[in-house]
Amino acid sequence: MAIDPRQILAVLDSCCDNYTFPMLDNGYVYLAATRLSLYRAPEEWAMVIEVFGYSPRAWVPDTTIYTFASTISNRYIPEGYGPKEVSNLATFQPKNDLRPVFPIEPGAWQDQSDHTVTADSATELILRGQEQPLPAIGQYAQHGIFLEDSRHVQTFELCRFLAEVARNRVLATDDERRKSILPTMAQILQLEEWHHPNVVDSEERPSNSDTFQQLAQVLATGSTDFYRPSRQPNTHWRNWPDGGSL
Repeated sequence: MAIDPRQILAVLDSCCDNYTFPMLDNGYVYLAATRLSLYRAPEEWAMVIEVFGYSPRAWVPDTTIYTFASTISNRYIPEGYGPKEVSNLATFQPKNDLRPVFPIEPGAWQDQSDHTVTADSATELILRGQEQPLPAIGQYAQHGIFLEDSRHVQTFELCRFLAEVARNRVLATDDERRKSILPTMAQILQLEEWHHPNVVDSEERPSNSDTFQQLAQVLATGSTDFYRPSRQPNTHWRNWPDGGSL
């Protein structure tokens, strides 16, 4: 059976309505980095979007992996979920899955009385099992990150610095990206930037986006020739100033 791009867009639109499609100006999350990947097998498709950032309501930064697919495999089950909650996930999210990963280990790099800022005495953190030196104050501006308080580095500002200097380590690994998709699928496209709809506006949906219309055609046909972006990328955090503002 041929893959219908309209059905792909319908899945993405439905996820917007259910708040399970990435909203890059999410008021609860300071955006730091994003990536989009497409996978395909005969009669099967999958789109994976990664969002690395920091929510002040959480203790440590995380990378959320949004998976949209014709078939969800190995669905993520949050700790403590029982049979009813698991059944509800499959019922209300039949074509999508959300999976968090935590590339940065908690530790003394955060102020223990206020985890929204880094500890003044900290010199390193553990990123993907490796020591990562913390930058000097002056290094942030070199990457276009201007501190809101010159005396203290906020956790979201550090995340944005890490996204500049260690992008591949803060975003998902290949294995993490593929957790919720069929193992027979092959990756056919990966984007480090693209034009993302401002889905907080109910009129802006993937089905109305040139970008996602083209990506749906790529998934339906397997040909990347259909991806011909006509609009400038907007996935950098600077384009979403309301992120983390709540």
